[in-house]
Amino acid sequence: MTVQFVTVKPQDDDIRLDRWFSRHYPGLKNGQLQRLLRGKNIKVNGEKTTASHRLSVGDEIRIPPLDVSEKSNLPRDLSKADMDFMRSLVLYRDADVIVLNKPAGIAVQGGTKTERHIDGMLDALRFDYDEKPRLVHRLDKDTSGVLVLGRSAHAAARLAEAFKTREAHKIYWAVVVGKPKLLSGKIDAPLSKLSGIGGGEQMKIDFDNGQRAQTLYRVLDSLGQKAAWLEMSPLTGRTHQLRVHAAQALNTPIVGDGKYGGDRSFSLGLAGNSKMHLHARAIRMPHPVKGVLEVTAPLPPHMQDSFSFLGFNEKDSIHPFDYFTKES
Repeated sequence: MTVQFVTVKPQDDDIRLDRWFSRHYPGLKNGQLQRLLRGKNIKVNGEKTTASHRLSVGDEIRIPPLDVSEKSNLPRDLSKADMDFMRSLVLYRDADVIVLNKPAGIAVQGGTKTERHIDGMLDALRFDYDEKPRLVHRLDKDTSGVLVLGRSAHAAARLAEAFKTREAHKIYWAVVVGKPKLLSGKIDAPLSKLSGIGGGEQMKIDFDNGQRAQTLYRVLDSLGQKAAWLEMSPLTGRTHQLRVHAAQALNTPIVGDGKYGGDRSFSLGLAGNSKMHLHARAIRMPHPVKGVLEVTAPLPPHMQDSFSFLGFNEKDSIHPFDYFTKES
């Protein structure tokens, strides 16, 4: 390995040197950085510097050879198939934001026995940028639909704040087994983690000790009492909130959701029965720079097939954001 000289880009203007390293060399620990600075191994414009030094566009940073463990934020090697796959998911892209239509069945982030995931392939979405985009929220592995990314640290922070403060309005579509007694309403049912369950996280409605969880919903169509198409808007963001509310509060489990619906969730005999029928259909939120960002994600193939089989028509959903804003 050799010494590198890196020029500071506009997106890194006026940030501290230690923040620059945490952004571009996330594997480099603060103690290691301090030792390199004391040894004058890291310099800015040829001069000794400090961790708190604020960088300017055009500054030249001298970076000595780093240990293998101190990995940089350089692009990962991805196969052409993975590159093409990730780019095929892009619904919207501008200088600050990328929005994907995540397929069902692929995790957003890695974990035990999960080697292929969205986060691990984000380098495919750098396009003409030096940085890879950043995740600002999550979707369950088996949930499809809108996934928002920030293309810079600034954009990601603004987007993440919108999710945290509930300025991001999300619309989900679900196909459920059965039909709710009320065609629309507000589910107010706190959730807590169910203890003693092996094989992953599982939640339950818990009015005594649960955390506040609220969901607006309406039935857009149904096949008698056998199946229904729900449009849902979460007012809170608890783990598995929509899945638990559908199964336990409405007594209509989402098709393909064996965790909360058991065998009943597979009882309709649909071709795509084994896949979760929960789709993050649309999002409306403040854009990190100006205006409002609103993006809609087409249904995944298995839900398109189920809609066709059950006789549901996507056009029957009209102005969902306006409807749920009034109802909330």
